[in-house]
Amino acid sequence: MSDDATTPAIELVGISKSFGPVQANKDISMRVMPGTIHGIIGENGAGKSTLMSILYGFYKADAGQVMIRGKTAEIPDSQAAIAAGIGMVFQHFKLVENFTVLENIVLGAEEGAWLRPSLAKARKLLSRLSEDYELHVDPDARIEDLGVGMQQRVEILKALYRQADILILDEPTGVLTPAEADHLFRILEGLRREGKTIILITHKLREIMDITDTVSVMRRGEMTATVATASTDPSRLAEMMVGREVLLRVEKTPAVPRDVVLEIEGLRVVDEKKVERLRGIDLTLRAGEILGIAGVAGNGQSELLQVLGGMRAAEGRVTLNGRDLPLEGPRAGARFRRQAGIAHVPEDRHREGLILDFHAWENVAFGYHDDPAYARGLLMDNDALRRDMQAKIEKFDVRPADCWLSAKNFSGGNQQKIVIARELERNPDLLLVGQPTRGVDIGAIEFIHQQIVALRDAGKAVLLVSVELDEILSLSDRIAVMFDGRIMGERHPSETDERELGLLMAGITDTDADPTLDEIEANLDLTGQRTP
Repeated sequence: MSDDATTPAIELVGISKSFGPVQANKDISMRVMPGTIHGIIGENGAGKSTLMSILYGFYKADAGQVMIRGKTAEIPDSQAAIAAGIGMVFQHFKLVENFTVLENIVLGAEEGAWLRPSLAKARKLLSRLSEDYELHVDPDARIEDLGVGMQQRVEILKALYRQADILILDEPTGVLTPAEADHLFRILEGLRREGKTIILITHKLREIMDITDTVSVMRRGEMTATVATASTDPSRLAEMMVGREVLLRVEKTPAVPRDVVLEIEGLRVVDEKKVERLRGIDLTLRAGEILGIAGVAGNGQSELLQVLGGMRAAEGRVTLNGRDLPLEGPRAGARFRRQAGIAHVPEDRHREGLILDFHAWENVAFGYHDDPAYARGLLMDNDALRRDMQAKIEKFDVRPADCWLSAKNFSGGNQQKIVIARELERNPDLLLVGQPTRGVDIGAIEFIHQQIVALRDAGKAVLLVSVELDEILSLSDRIAVMFDGRIMGERHPSETDERELGLLMAGITDTDADPTLDEIEANLDLTGQRTP
């Protein structure tokens, strides 16, 4: 790193990049000062990730110049970026799942023909880095056995092992629980104190305000402003991002609950390792209300959605509009659920919501391929599928507005819009929605929330699972808190707060007493997961 604190660690001058007719970056200039945390915000598809991918050598700019520590740099590939001291943690991690932590960190940075000396050196350095930056990870753990918070630490350790002093993080909290996000920010603050330069791509305004020194705003491929974080506020940033005033709260009238739509009695799930994931869940959900499920990831919320969506077997009883639903899992099938009036926005859009290599218009039929509207005799009516997808693209403002693009070529937020559009437009009696705004920008969050509330107002029932407590509090009409596969209690949003919900999420029900930090940490570990 340059000893001159006035020389930018990174300077981009006139960067432009197009993908066919789509201009992702247009004449962008930006300076990032050394030893700072510099935020980049913008709507999904604004060009943030493309810009950073140019800096990291994944893409080559059509025009413009990159300067590192005051010197012009050519970065034709990621190896050149690493050699220049740049590391990047992508939104979707680049790890080999059946390798150990140590093997992933060494991968691509081996020294010599023999692997054992490289592993020994890496183990020693990994131990020091883990202590210095609170990045404690078991070096012998397999990636497939780690939660996303731990996997992210591995990605950061990979960059530090390669001696990066400029670290780019792309939507780093999009898949983290609040506890994991808080721990990540402590790590980033420690890196800043050590003189590292950090570029943080995020859509979460609270994170920008809490941790960054400077923030740059992008809109439709252009850099619209760069300001000191201390001199701005969330409302101004949101308006600069979207180009209009944005509501930072959910506007909705009080719920008018009607007949019972969903009734759950004694629901139990035991996984393949004989661990009980759901321990006798009882819930009731009525038409015209949103029931929010709060809880730290790993406490049964995912299993609850999977059972209700027909993806996992269970014991107990579930009725929809008074009719028993089969609980044999995939054998009964999600197809039966859809025919019964259940729509499902899954928590993981990549694994469960989309086929990434398929076109957007093909994904619109995912789960609804037997709809008569899509049929032409015994064959699929592809023209009908394309018309339907194009109409959804326009209604839900999916960008780019091209139904022929593969799902993998849309940004994460626009991928989520495709899933939301497909499921909400089915006019279901019950909407199951998991993490509806994960990885989604502020303008799209506002839109998605409005669509969910509109479905409720139309007399539909909504079961919402989210790790974002502010989302749970603002959207829900009732809140059920899960811990260790059980319902710890129900609350009305107007009669509770984040503190009480947080205690219930930690398994602490006696809210009259003020628990100590040790009592809370006895139930939750550093990653925010339930302690076995």
